Amino acid sequence: MSIKNYVKRNPLIKKLRRLLSGYKAIKEANNISQHFLSFFTPVLAQTEDEVNAAFKVRHNVFCEELKLFKIEDTAFEKDGYDEYAKQCVIKHQRTQSYAGTVRMIMPSSSEQTLPIEKIALAHITQTQYLPSNFNRDEVCEISRIAIDKSFRRRNLDKYDGAATAVINEETYSEIELRCFPLLAVGLYMATAAVCISQGKKHAYFMVEPRLAKSMSYIGIKLVKIGNEFEYVGTRAPYYINNEDFVAHLSPPFKSMMNAFTEIMNKPKQIQQRSV
Repeated sequence: MSIKNYVKRNPLIKKLRRLLSGYKAIKEANNISQHFLSFFTPVLAQTEDEVNAAFKVRHNVFCEELKLFKIEDTAFEKDGYDEYAKQCVIKHQRTQSYAGTVRMIMPSSSEQTLPIEKIALAHITQTQYLPSNFNRDEVCEISRIAIDKSFRRRNLDKYDGAATAVINEETYSEIELRCFPLLAVGLYMATAAVCISQGKKHAYFMVEPRLAKSMSYIGIKLVKIGNEFEYVGTRAPYYINNEDFVAHLSPPFKSMMNAFTEIMNKPKQIQQRSV
């Protein structure tokens, strides 16, 4: 499946609009957060099993499904940037399966670069946002966001004949399925919670403009800092100050962000007991 078809089949902005329309009758802003966290838990991957789970989801999506990278015998997708990166995963509480993952590349020295500096440097036109303008230990890059295909399906997909649709219909209730469009949002909120706690003030992305637009719908206002280019699909370089990430969130999602921050910053043993 091509990147274009992948995005077309999973138009996040339309899903978010449908999701929010379903919450019009809810008066308390934190109900979206409570609803999501009753089925899913964000986890900062620290154990070997958690880190490998992130690599496995990435392999399923980027290697096996999208064919962007070669299939590895280990069934783990990883590269050199993972040596100084942290992984976040979102776990489905009832099945204990991993629904999605995202990584935060966190350099601490000049020898540790960001992918955007290698791949998109020539395309950055707003040079005031160059990573080199900031302290190396204050920058990070968000990449490898991946949601397992079994958590991207909805009940309507039962009509396309895919086996995963049948699995979903049997495994997930309709109320759980309504959470699926929030998974990508949750992954970005998990990264923001971790990056802010780690003192990373400046975050970079290389994403499809369509995804950046969908994030703006809930108040995540990425700044486009350069021209579009081709790299496993159409990409553009983006920047956000982590303080701005929180400041512009709409009230329901600001409540969700607060809940994620509390969960992600708990000591590991407490976090495990709360799952």
